[in-house]
Amino acid sequence: MTKVAVVFHSGYGHTVKQAEAVAKGANGELVAIDAEGNITDAQWATLNEADAIVFGSPTYMGTVSWQFKKFADASSKQWFSQQWKDKVFGGFTNSATMNGDKHSTLHYFFTLAMQHSGVWVGTGLMPSNAKSAKRDDVNYVGSFAGAMMQTPSDASVDEVNAGDLETARLYGERITKITEQLRG
Repeated sequence: MTKVAVVFHSGYGHTVKQAEAVAKGANGELVAIDAEGNITDAQWATLNEADAIVFGSPTYMGTVSWQFKKFADASSKQWFSQQWKDKVFGGFTNSATMNGDKHSTLHYFFTLAMQHSGVWVGTGLMPSNAKSAKRDDVNYVGSFAGAMMQTPSDASVDEVNAGDLETARLYGERITKITEQLRG
């Protein structure tokens, strides 16, 4: 059975909803980075044993949260021994504005995955960019590199966009599918 771990930080609770959607689609396990930027030894073991790792963070000031960056820096132990080499990777992010420099966060994830000698999986989803498109459509934010979600800064945790969550779920499904194909 394919093991997918979704490691993420969520500052206000919106990104955790996105993480849950990715994990649901991937049939994966959530690994939450705490408010101090830490994960437990058991969570490190989950990542080490996973076939695929999906990174998630809100986009703050054009990149990942400091908590996610602390986690990424701590993963240098896995990098040094190339423990995550050839794992499948993906990533997702959320910010308050439609653009919000989310692509910078996805590039950060991509670079981290490449440093770990991993294989990146994009969304495989066409954007909803026709005149008939509605905000709740799948991939309305329009990313090929990873799942993006937009949540207004004054939205409650229960006010995340249904189309963005479905995009995240479908992305999780694709990560598992590609991981299974690569494992043969």
